[in-house]
Amino acid sequence: MLFNSIEFIVFLPIVFLLYWFVFRGRRWQNLLVVMASYIFYGWWDWRFLFLIAFTSFCSFASGLLLERYEGRRRWQMAFSAANIILNLTILGIFKYYNFFVENLDLLFSSLFHYHLDWVTMNIVLPVGISFYTFQALSYTIDVYQKKLPATHDVVEFFAYISFFPQLVAGPIERATNLLPQFQHQRSFDYAKAVDGCRQMLWGFVKKIVIADNCASIVNEYWNNTADLSGLSLFLLATLFTFQIYCDFSGYSDIAIGCARLFGFNLMRNFNFPYFSRSIPEFWRRWHISFTTWVRDYIYFPLGGSRCSKWKIIRNVYIVWGISGLWHGASWHFVVWGLYHATLLAIYNLFSINTKYQHVVAYQRYLPNLKETAQLLLTFVLTVGGFIIFRSETMSQAGDYFYSMMTHPFFGDNKLIRQWVIWGCVLLLVEWLQRDKQHALQFPNAKPFNYLPVRWFIYLALICITYVSYALNIADDSTFIYFQF
Repeated sequence: MLFNSIEFIVFLPIVFLLYWFVFRGRRWQNLLVVMASYIFYGWWDWRFLFLIAFTSFCSFASGLLLERYEGRRRWQMAFSAANIILNLTILGIFKYYNFFVENLDLLFSSLFHYHLDWVTMNIVLPVGISFYTFQALSYTIDVYQKKLPATHDVVEFFAYISFFPQLVAGPIERATNLLPQFQHQRSFDYAKAVDGCRQMLWGFVKKIVIADNCASIVNEYWNNTADLSGLSLFLLATLFTFQIYCDFSGYSDIAIGCARLFGFNLMRNFNFPYFSRSIPEFWRRWHISFTTWVRDYIYFPLGGSRCSKWKIIRNVYIVWGISGLWHGASWHFVVWGLYHATLLAIYNLFSINTKYQHVVAYQRYLPNLKETAQLLLTFVLTVGGFIIFRSETMSQAGDYFYSMMTHPFFGDNKLIRQWVIWGCVLLLVEWLQRDKQHALQFPNAKPFNYLPVRWFIYLALICITYVSYALNIADDSTFIYFQF
């Protein structure tokens, strides 16, 4: 079930009313969450429910076994390793099996003139498997490391793994944050619910109004770049940069806002990343739940930053090679990850990894010259990475870069108007709200402290979103990160 679908618009208020007025009490509400989440997830293909249920049961059992064998370290290591290997094997079969077989076939055919194509399988990738697998792994690892006790309530654990707002595209929640919220009684908080609705509205605006309109332009021109100038090619790449941000952060805003309707606090996943002053800062602001996950469970165990500079760089390449592969079973995703690893390594070599105390241009309307240069450089480097990300092969990415460098820079710059409409509007709104949790978190000052003003803004955004949805209803509006 898509957030931007009629089915979800019907589904959400029904679940909301049942949750607060019929299924009273924590245990009954948890049971409703599981049932609603399985309906939500099974809407695509009911067969995927067996897979998520199996993952949930094995991870739940691993927690009980870790508790039962408390003090017997070897047994605990064996149980935690078994569950981690099991989950990664399931993920590997569904997401990476054909990728590795195809590359082995290429190797065998070039060395031994023998083809392995007979061992490939027609495997359908379950929606969101990368997200809920990482969520299940975090539980086993956190219980093993004694960061939280094992839960004995199978319903609350199934609710934690399958919680429908963030099930298929995050945020990737830690067991230490989300699971305890299922273990305590929730009460309806009007202020929290209203703010959740605001955040959902902004998420819908970003997805339906900005991302989907950018997508129609990007899809039209990306494979037909022969008659585009160098400037138009760069603007096209930036439109995809806006598309993927609004698509993914829009999903996160809807998920976080939706969870607040039910009394849950999910972690922040995006913090206005295009206002970053360096690539390290960008990755502290983009897909925060994923970057902190790989930091805590991969980068730190490798030694993190507590070793020599060259080992730090080695760790960065390992982490970002894995991160690139996590995004998809294709070499261009791996190269995208290594591209960012190289940028991060350069920043590390020159010790440019400032953890800024405040947002850019703190308590000022505009950035100074140094900040402006930092913002522009970081954005251009990010756009370069997203050209690799958007391309289907490295050959296509290479051709795109070559065309951008060799085509006349000026010409029929037909994309300038589209960039002004979508890019400037997005950047202006988010710049003004860059110190807030989301763009519709209005300050308590004139004119926003007047209820009619706020409602005028809400109704205007709802109308714009509806019109945009109606105009693009025939297009594929699936969220980009569903494929990961």
